[in-house]
Amino acid sequence: MSSYVSNERPQPDKVLVDIADYVLHFEIKNELAWKTAHYCLLDTLGCGFEALTYPACAKLLGPVVAGTIVPNGARVPGTSFQLDPVQAAFNIGAIVRWLDFNDTWLAAEWGHPSDNLGGILATADWLSRTAVAGGKSPLLIRDVLDGMIRAHEIQGVLALENSFNKVGLDHVVLVKLATTAVAGRLIGLTRDELINALSLVFVDGQALRTYRHSPNTGSRKSWAAGDATSRGVRLALIAKTGEMGYPSVLTAKTWGFYDVSFKGRLFQFQREYGSYVMENVLFKISFPAEFHAQTAVEAAMTIHEKLQRAGKTAQDIQKLTIRTHEAAIRIIDKKGPLSNPADRDHCIQYMVAVPLLYGRLTAADYEDNVAVDPRIDALREKIVCVEDPQFTKDYHDPDKRSIANALTVEFADGSQLEEVVVEYPIGHKRRRQEGIPKLVEKFKVNLARKFPEKQQRVILWGSLDYERLVNTPVNEFVDSLII
Repeated sequence: MSSYVSNERPQPDKVLVDIADYVLHFEIKNELAWKTAHYCLLDTLGCGFEALTYPACAKLLGPVVAGTIVPNGARVPGTSFQLDPVQAAFNIGAIVRWLDFNDTWLAAEWGHPSDNLGGILATADWLSRTAVAGGKSPLLIRDVLDGMIRAHEIQGVLALENSFNKVGLDHVVLVKLATTAVAGRLIGLTRDELINALSLVFVDGQALRTYRHSPNTGSRKSWAAGDATSRGVRLALIAKTGEMGYPSVLTAKTWGFYDVSFKGRLFQFQREYGSYVMENVLFKISFPAEFHAQTAVEAAMTIHEKLQRAGKTAQDIQKLTIRTHEAAIRIIDKKGPLSNPADRDHCIQYMVAVPLLYGRLTAADYEDNVAVDPRIDALREKIVCVEDPQFTKDYHDPDKRSIANALTVEFADGSQLEEVVVEYPIGHKRRRQEGIPKLVEKFKVNLARKFPEKQQRVILWGSLDYERLVNTPVNEFVDSLII
């Protein structure tokens, strides 16, 4: 008795088709999405400028072969590099993600949709320079913002109901997927070519989350998104050659992504693709901290002020309880030694201890010269996390999407401070009006880290006004950001 497997080529998986049709045909009309994308672009670039001041980041940048300059290649803001679009995407993606200070999306899967700017800006800049060299019109920044809105939506909508971290995979698989889709649109893929490109994303082996978790937390988490967004550009370019795709890459029995990498589960969807994610994205404005800790850090800053008014210090604390949500406990509730900055910015105890002691939390506070202070680890040992089921429920509620933390301090003399509760961080949509001026100020501070005063004024003139910016050729805008 024999059996056989049908060799009839199936129709493409619906997940791939839906993404392709959204990318190619959906019209973005929501004004809030466009205006938010404007601020997102500025903030994301600013995060990259700050990252360039860190040698550990800067050492990874530039061409694969030192000294290579690509004619009409994409330029890397804040540097003098001119590279092919794949390597430029890695460079831009690495700098914007390095300090964990760019935007965030929290759902069943967490991530940072602005990571996709690496591939979007590199592709748009390369296409623009090539067009100008051929006597044609370049793309405009409006095209970059359009790509950002679509990439945010693809990554964010898939993240709402599908937890890649629970099967051990890193969220950058969604960066690769979203970048492939949008880069494919930019380079003019047909519908069939785009579906092929998207299928290639899932044929790839996907990054493990091991570099984000104890005991292996390390600096790859700072360049993993750069790697993913550059791979997205590469796959789109491969599909442009007419390379075939794999239509049932998700659903194929035994050999498909669902069976091999997703424990047999199918992707679930809460909503159709539109512009919801960009409209509701979370900005990291005040602190370069893993987002589940943002409100805890804000509460710690408030407690620092209360300690000063009461004539007390952090050394007077006997116990500090963080009432929090389940995701925070799963990701950043960490005991034991912390071996590097990537380890420290994923430890809620560390991110609370530093502001309690110093009244601040900056990217520099994760470095060894600060972490060596013995008071930090002593205070970490006094901090415990407990889950509040309501906080967890509100975290998943699509109408709230809160990221709440509440801190209670108990002193050695038996007294305690009133609990400090912060439900929504300053970068949340519910605090957007309060946050945007601070976001602009953050951008200005980051510009000052890399550019002389005269160039700063030129950049601000060309970037802060929305109508002026969206009509600026991509290559001209990027040229204004070159060292």
